[in-house]
Amino acid sequence: MNRIEDSEVKSAVRILEILELLARSSKPLRLKTIVMELGYPKSSTFNLLATLVSRAYVIRDEAEAYRIHEAFRNGPGWSSGRDAQLIATAQPIMDALRDSEGETVFLGARRSDGRIRLLAKSVSHQAVRFDSDLTGSDPAFCTAMGRVLLAHWSPEKTSAYLCKERIVQITERTVIDRIQIRRIIERARIDGYAISDEEAAEGGSGVAAPVRDASGEVIAALDIATMSSRFAACRNRMIEAVIRNADELSYRFGYRPQATDKQ
Repeated sequence: MNRIEDSEVKSAVRILEILELLARSSKPLRLKTIVMELGYPKSSTFNLLATLVSRAYVIRDEAEAYRIHEAFRNGPGWSSGRDAQLIATAQPIMDALRDSEGETVFLGARRSDGRIRLLAKSVSHQAVRFDSDLTGSDPAFCTAMGRVLLAHWSPEKTSAYLCKERIVQITERTVIDRIQIRRIIERARIDGYAISDEEAAEGGSGVAAPVRDASGEVIAALDIATMSSRFAACRNRMIEAVIRNADELSYRFGYRPQATDKQ
């Protein structure tokens, strides 16, 4: 066991050494391996890992092995508060959705300027798949997640975003007419989902649905991202799947829709 200086807090040191160990590892580690590597008691190591999982710094997979969240391995992306809770709650749902649909799943939130920041992802196991780094920001006007989040923002803020954002032709299919973009956003509010079909990336398509908290506020968007050829073949199934899983995540955050609620 590493010697801990008198001035250091033992639990804090152990938390950091667990994170450092997981960050160095190229594969998930089981509890037994972590205990053996660090020489900590099994019970306290398990409790420290449970804390890291609850705060979404660490992911515990189906095999009960632990890995550091990619957002924290690559940085920036350290989270706390609602984002950390959202990631921790969403990750198991995202992993299950990835496995059932065979496609990459993203969770995104709206920045104060209206653009999209990716919070978490569960990457498809297929050889040809869609992926994106959890860094930077994405435009909202041409992405499925962005359209969902703009649809549930105040009209004034959405208008301000569309005035400030550079509406550019990213692909041949990108919609750049602001009137048409507004119609697409309104359609997303009515339908309860939004689609981006080769508008944000050549050969890539996605469908997203809103995630709500207990008050009904839309706090994030859940997204299935895939290759456009596969989306064309499974479009309706993916739409149903992303709505169903976004609703499940909303339910876990305490949202109970009323009969008059608009999805």
